[in-house]
Amino acid sequence: MTSESVPRPALRALRAALIGIAALGLLAACSSDEEPKYVERPVEELYNEALDQLEAENFEDAVTAFEEVDRQHPYSVWATKAQLMTAYTHYLADEYDEAIIALDRFTDLHPGNRDIGYAYYLRAISYYEQIVDVQRDQRVTKLALDSLQQVVQRFPNSEYSRDAALKIDLTRDHLAGKEMAIGRYYQRRDEQLAAINRFRTVIEEYQTTTHVPEALHRLVECYIALGITQEAQTAAAVLGHNFPGSTWYRDSYALLEGKDLAADPSTNSWLRSAWNWIF
Repeated sequence: MTSESVPRPALRALRAALIGIAALGLLAACSSDEEPKYVERPVEELYNEALDQLEAENFEDAVTAFEEVDRQHPYSVWATKAQLMTAYTHYLADEYDEAIIALDRFTDLHPGNRDIGYAYYLRAISYYEQIVDVQRDQRVTKLALDSLQQVVQRFPNSEYSRDAALKIDLTRDHLAGKEMAIGRYYQRRDEQLAAINRFRTVIEEYQTTTHVPEALHRLVECYIALGITQEAQTAAAVLGHNFPGSTWYRDSYALLEGKDLAADPSTNSWLRSAWNWIF
């Protein structure tokens, strides 16, 4: 059958179909050209490329490159190193949540790795560097404290333990500061019992922090406001015995003197049981 014998409508339909098929083929070719081809590369080459990106502070590209090491060579020693370096790169980029997720994965997969101590330490630091001022929520501060304590307990003789111990003191001081801020807030509102509970927490749980002298003085103020003079006298006695040169003791002494009271420890006070070593 010649083209002359084919009805014109049929020819037009056939031509349209052929054009459509050609267009689909062209689109497929274009899409396939845009898709990156998977090329397996030597592990050392991939790892060194990741290090180069890290040194250039191209953190996003460095993470991608380290992840490619793990993806292409998952059972190699380099893959284990790349997993830790991925976390470290996130940390340098201030991507703390991503760093913590990567570190949790590393510690779960490689509990016996030689760098496990560093992984726990970096996780603790990732929390520590997110600590905010005492006026805000301290959830991250508590996570930092817990993580730092894990470093000290698990790796007591390591270089990481020494730095973690120092940061534990600073973190505890921060948490005590939060309790003091809340206590002062309640005290200003004349909610003395609520304030006492906060100051008492500082005395009982954060005895080695810098906030203890003020906490004792605030207890003197609160107890006097409530008319509980014996507890006020005990708090002042504890303050005077342990911090005799502090301005907080001078303020407490003046406050008691104005009420014709003296600093006098009570044998029944909770302060004596909480600090039975101070007299």
